[in-house]
Amino acid sequence: MRGGTVGERGDQGPLLLCLHGIGSSSESFAAQLDGLSPVARVAAWDAPGYGRSPDPEHPLDLDGFADAAAALIRERGGPAHVVGASWGGVIAVRLATRHPGLVASLVLADSTRGSGTSAEKAAAMRARAGQLAEDGPRVFAGKRAPRLLSPLAPAELVRRATGIMAGAVRLPGYGCAAESMAATDLTRELGRITVPALVLCGEHDVITGVEESQIIAGAMPEGVFVIMSGAGHLAHQEQPAAFNDWVRAHLRIAARVPWSD
Repeated sequence: MRGGTVGERGDQGPLLLCLHGIGSSSESFAAQLDGLSPVARVAAWDAPGYGRSPDPEHPLDLDGFADAAAALIRERGGPAHVVGASWGGVIAVRLATRHPGLVASLVLADSTRGSGTSAEKAAAMRARAGQLAEDGPRVFAGKRAPRLLSPLAPAELVRRATGIMAGAVRLPGYGCAAESMAATDLTRELGRITVPALVLCGEHDVITGVEESQIIAGAMPEGVFVIMSGAGHLAHQEQPAAFNDWVRAHLRIAARVPWSD
């Protein structure tokens, strides 16, 4: 299947594919497209049914989203180093186990094993589609987006995150994404991932949380955990310079990318 619309920057180095969170879009990776393009070919997708991408022709589960990401990598002559934020990290893990030859390494930011780790989390995730239908994107984003950032986040960043969410989410795509999360528990899959994996989490993340990221990193044979100071759930947006530095350091090891100024 088609993988959706992609923003791209950079014409040299390894392919770096960025997968956004469930309430976001490629716009959330603006700082990565700008800051990492000197050392990599950076691509940030709008998942099927999000942002500028067309709605899926049929309901997608997690495998469907992973297959869409795989199609993008193949189109660009992969493999890719995959950056997944939150739900994007869930897709990235499934991508790595379903299409292992296409994933050279992982960066999982403020991610989770899925909402299927408990009945309560799964039910709450499934309820989100109804909330979006009732509230509409702008009200829905106004309620959710501020919690994704730390208490220290400037008002302008809160407004930007809210605007990105309001412009990205719609049905049926969001409903497919929520169901893909509710039906998923990646606990048993993590041990099968043998590529280098950097797991980042904002110290103030109250959505997925530091403990969840520690579990993910500890379950992967090549997993490394880093806590990001001064950041909430959207660490790549709230502390973009530090986030990009960690990704560059990871690529230096995983892809032998030299340091650059």
